[in-house]
Amino acid sequence: MSDFDLTEKIIGEAIYVHKRLGPGLLESTYQSCLFHRLVQIGLKVEKEKSLPVLFDGLQLECGYRLDLVVENQIILELKSVKKLKDIHLAQMITYLKLSGKKTGLLINFNVQRLVDGLKRVKN
Repeated sequence: MSDFDLTEKIIGEAIYVHKRLGPGLLESTYQSCLFHRLVQIGLKVEKEKSLPVLFDGLQLECGYRLDLVVENQIILELKSVKKLKDIHLAQMITYLKLSGKKTGLLINFNVQRLVDGLKRVKN
């Protein structure tokens, strides 16, 4: 499945979760519910996947965790903040570079309409 088709499915499920729960909850709540929905539609999803840092030929476990990784292709970084900031985008770009993945979705659930809290990020 192409990255575009996969991100469209993910966005559809994120909108479903947001419509059911609304804004204002903890990120972990949205993460658990979105994980459930994505698995329910048959996608392979990893939650809190460890992301090591490669430095000078060493693999360092620095405690970075990817919120969700779908089909080993798309990184989902979930937020529940008043407004997405440049640092959130920088974080996603760094995650893409460190993981070698090409596409990420930055999703802020703390908005009235989820479409206003979505950013598709390419490496």
